Amino acid sequence: MPELLTTATTPAGPFAMEKAAATAAVLAARDEILDLSHRIHANPEPAFEEVKAAAWVAEAIARHGYQVEAPAGSLATAVRGRITGGKGADGPRIAVLAEYDALPGLGHGCGHNTMAASGVGAAIALASVRDQWAGEVVFLGTPAEERGSGKDFMLNDGLFEGVDAALLFHPSDIDRVEIAPLASEDVTVVFTGLQSHAASDPWLGKNALDAMIQLFVSVGLWRQQLPTHTRVHGIIQEGGTAANIIPDRTRAWFMIRSADKAYYEVMKARFQDLCKAAALATDCQVSVEFSGWACTMKNNQVLADLWRANSTPYGIHDHGIDLEAGSTDMANVSWAVPSIHPTLTITEQRTPGHSTEFRDAAARPFADNTVLLAASLVAQTALDLLLDPAKVEAAWAEFHSED
Repeated sequence: MPELLTTATTPAGPFAMEKAAATAAVLAARDEILDLSHRIHANPEPAFEEVKAAAWVAEAIARHGYQVEAPAGSLATAVRGRITGGKGADGPRIAVLAEYDALPGLGHGCGHNTMAASGVGAAIALASVRDQWAGEVVFLGTPAEERGSGKDFMLNDGLFEGVDAALLFHPSDIDRVEIAPLASEDVTVVFTGLQSHAASDPWLGKNALDAMIQLFVSVGLWRQQLPTHTRVHGIIQEGGTAANIIPDRTRAWFMIRSADKAYYEVMKARFQDLCKAAALATDCQVSVEFSGWACTMKNNQVLADLWRANSTPYGIHDHGIDLEAGSTDMANVSWAVPSIHPTLTITEQRTPGHSTEFRDAAARPFADNTVLLAASLVAQTALDLLLDPAKVEAAWAEFHSED
């Protein structure tokens, strides 16, 4: 793949000179940025356990002048870095986000290594031109996107207070500016029964595995009547200890999703009823715990239009809103501050996310080029806001008009 990001391409106006300087800084830091992407890819860490990745991104932005808090807030692997413009602190406050958690058993099948590296790259670029702008750039390393909604913790910790815009790129197999993620929660279901010998006296037991299987059967039948904008899926994490012991405990991880927040509440109540029914049918007890809330996305058109304008000189075409975006806690951020979460392709052909092929693609040269391009586009979009506070006011006006 030819490199899309080169100094030969003139960035979109306004502020083309400042954007060109930011792009040059990304290219100058190419080895540092891509080394970070590859290290995180080679050392996958699941949600809330991103110790190495958090340390690496914190060290990287500190080298480029950011004042770093690590940990930031209540999460041990959250990072915040801040840098003030050379023209003073009186100006917009723009957040550049980075994700770095991996999928259990799969690694970076969602390509979060590219998100961490591009976020750091954008932070480097904005620091390199800090004498041109007033305000503050806030780098936020955000843990636990795949499970747990780390950004929701960071919102509650006040780490987004005072931020005027939040920018984050996501790898994909197609270029899009807007996404339509589903409202979602993780659900931990635990059935508790009573052990007994499975051959000599099974009638003395209460089979927690039967309860779990009954729940999966009920969910499978329920899906027939669910609208197309919904999803319910799960795995059994504990199913018993031996074939000759009636299981007294089983545990499953489900996810419930809907494009409609109101209908999601209907689904949540119905799922709880299915859990109770399975427990009643098998004379077991059940515990149902919801966590990791992610909501639908509030796309900001002012920011989206800036991204489109900045990406056009590099031959990027917006393929329209992504209606197959799964769920993300970036959506939670979008209801607190004007936000965008555009996607750029890291593959040469359509490739499903959360797969071994997408994981492998996230460390190939095609993805490396995308990392550098994403870093530059995030930085260029941030510069549009830092250098023209009227754009920030417009983004907020749109944000409040949709309340």
